[in-house]
Amino acid sequence: MVARVIPVDPFDLVIFGATGDLARRKILPALCRRFGEGQMPEGARIIGAARSEMSRDDFIEMVSQAFDEFLGAQAPDAAQRAAFFERLDYVAIDAMGDDGWTTLAEQMREDVVRAFYFSVAPSLFGPLAANLGKFRMITPQTRIVVEKPFGNDLQTARALNHTLAEFFDETQIYRIDHYLGKETVQNLMAVRFANIFFEPLWNARFVDHVQITVAETVGVGGRGPYYDKSGAMRDMVQNHLMQLLCLMAMEPPYKFDPDAVRDEKLKVIHALDPVAPADVVRGQYAAGPETASFADEVENANTATESYIALKVGISNWRWKGTPFYLRTGKRLRSRVSEIAVAFRDPPHSIFGEDAPWKANLLVIRLQPDEGMTLKVMIKEPGPGGMRLKNVALDMSFAEALGDDLHIPDAYERLIMDVIRGNQTLFMRGDEVEAAWAWTDPIIAAWQGSADKPAMYDPGSSGPDEALKLIHMDNRSWREIR
Repeated sequence: MVARVIPVDPFDLVIFGATGDLARRKILPALCRRFGEGQMPEGARIIGAARSEMSRDDFIEMVSQAFDEFLGAQAPDAAQRAAFFERLDYVAIDAMGDDGWTTLAEQMREDVVRAFYFSVAPSLFGPLAANLGKFRMITPQTRIVVEKPFGNDLQTARALNHTLAEFFDETQIYRIDHYLGKETVQNLMAVRFANIFFEPLWNARFVDHVQITVAETVGVGGRGPYYDKSGAMRDMVQNHLMQLLCLMAMEPPYKFDPDAVRDEKLKVIHALDPVAPADVVRGQYAAGPETASFADEVENANTATESYIALKVGISNWRWKGTPFYLRTGKRLRSRVSEIAVAFRDPPHSIFGEDAPWKANLLVIRLQPDEGMTLKVMIKEPGPGGMRLKNVALDMSFAEALGDDLHIPDAYERLIMDVIRGNQTLFMRGDEVEAAWAWTDPIIAAWQGSADKPAMYDPGSSGPDEALKLIHMDNRSWREIR
């Protein structure tokens, strides 16, 4: 099965920080794949911009090496590379000064979409925005893409929003969260709002609880200094897991429209209950036989930063009051898995007797790996001699259901093309970011004022034992990370 590809309009895309890890690992490979799928028109141009002094040929060689390093067997062949490279250019630029900006401005065309991808540290967002204004590159068709972290707390997020608002309208700002570009995440809305049988059950009357898990096997690696200042709460919960929670809990928007969708997500964030310290567990991975500890990797023996966090979250609205959402994420865990599990309540009465084996219905939405969905239901076990119940899975993977040859685009492929289209549905709005920080800040402040340190856990485990107690106190269990 081949996905339908709709070409976008001609554009000039400038990638600030084009020699950095994100550009080489994700942005440029995503653009090459979209080019290979025929989504880029003849008039598409991509301009790398960074401090490094290099020629266009040097930049193309760097991009080609990045394809080999990060795409492996999926790297484009020589013919596709050559055709894609014709659209590339490079400008050495000083984000904090004037060097290179006149050259860049001269390359901008008047009659096409202008997109500027800020693949740089947040401290450079303001200077870049100011220089785009100073050198007259901002037009009604200009859009900017900003990566997380969008602020470090509510105060810094507000300051960044204010800085960008001096030069750009909110409709021109695309705050990217790559989780929202994942096909399965987008399918959350399709499952909920394109099928009649889920929505009547999607409330506290029928849902016992929801688990959202994002587990990683890797450590912090080269991100140690950054991660020691952010931790799992800032790096994962405030953005990625928050977005998943919103899509699960939001009310149906009146239509699939950017502001309609984001209005409903914002309502969920405003309805989140404050989280009590007893409903938060923080963890930190210890050293393993072949791996360093978190403290060693961040080069801080006294670090109190969490590499794992689990929370019990309540939502005070008519739909969800009384149904807890359990969130957990961590590094150096048993396996790499991202999933959402909706555990439904038991029927009010069993006609099969109290001794009949029973497991509640469960809907599992797998974000990675093996993207798909599983619905666990009770059936009669085949055979004579009575009514024996058995819990079975109705399983659907994208690869099997839609064809092994279907290419599921990387999140960045979808999101960058949405920027060119001018579709902000899968991007965060400024007030949404601020509301998320307003909920997150008190949680962080509570443990920063405490002497408690994160609980240690073994690499390759499912996290600290304290996280098991968090959910066991409610007579529930985490789904196994396997």
